[in-house]
Amino acid sequence: MDQRERPALRLAGVSKVYGTAENPVHALRGATLTLAAGTFTAVMGPSGSGKSTLLHCAAGLDQPSGGEVFIDGTPLTHGSETAMTKFRRSRVGFVFQQFNLMPALTVWQNTTLPLRLAGRKIDPTFVREVLVRTGLGDRTDHRPPELSGGQQQRVAIARALVARPQLIFADEPTGALDTHTAREVLALLAESVRVLGQTVVLVTHDPVAAAYADSVVFLADGRIVDHLHRPAAKEVAELMTRLGDRQRAIAVGE
Repeated sequence: MDQRERPALRLAGVSKVYGTAENPVHALRGATLTLAAGTFTAVMGPSGSGKSTLLHCAAGLDQPSGGEVFIDGTPLTHGSETAMTKFRRSRVGFVFQQFNLMPALTVWQNTTLPLRLAGRKIDPTFVREVLVRTGLGDRTDHRPPELSGGQQQRVAIARALVARPQLIFADEPTGALDTHTAREVLALLAESVRVLGQTVVLVTHDPVAAAYADSVVFLADGRIVDHLHRPAAKEVAELMTRLGDRQRAIAVGE
């Protein structure tokens, strides 16, 4: 298969069960999903639907109970934690609600830290390009305490981008930001897809945030139950309401 045609992410019948054999908790139930490279996908669902579990399994932060996960055609092995950490550093980028920046390091140092930890060569020209694109070109020598919340999240995005990963997973990245700043951050993620060819998977509960994505995947009770292509925020909100009602009905029935 041509590398350009290879999916950035593929989940094949992925399940995740917590608890005991007598009292199992099915967080994911046979999730199957294929995402093309250079796309922006949002993952949504009611509380407890399996969104975070899907992200953790897809990113190699947790091992599925069943099924397989492939990143850029490479299966996530059930190897040692050291091997998984090395794989994530080379293939996966993360943006979380908490910025997770080192307060004593500058913007430049925070941005390039994953490359240094992985022993990879730093390309100053590309780092500069990413920092300019993320609106941090004049902040390279600043430290996190000198930045706004939105600027700190931009550093976190730049840190993910400079490693040129196959995938960036963003878990509620705008949860700690005001509405205006959140929209700027979402637009930046969308631009990274269009301009840099990045592949982004966004977990969110916000229909407006989801509307920035090319497509939205919906989970309920651990299953992928629906999919919308380039939806408006209103469509996302309406479907989320129906899924929430459905999940509450299932819970009552149990």
